[in-house]
Amino acid sequence: MGRRGHPAEFRRRVLDLLHAGRSVASIAHDLQISDQTIYAWRRQDRIDRGEIPGLSTAENAELRAAKKRIAELELQLAVTTKAVEVLKADTSPKGDTRRSS
Repeated sequence: MGRRGHPAEFRRRVLDLLHAGRSVASIAHDLQISDQTIYAWRRQDRIDRGEIPGLSTAENAELRAAKKRIAELELQLAVTTKAVEVLKADTSPKGDTRRSS
């Protein structure tokens, strides 16, 4: 339900307090957290419940994992491309032919 900072159980308890009728301002004051943080958690909870459109927590996690994997693959591709360039430039003392290993 959130990215970092507060454990999921804490966020869940805050949302339970909201559902029980407590105001955002009172919860924020009592727990010394930003009211904007609570509003964001409430919005994400509504998305997760299907009440409003948006990316669910699970979809966000999947998207982050995919972006991380893409970054890893792009790095691997860059390293491989550089290695190919280096090997192409490596020639034998006899001329323009590549060394055989």
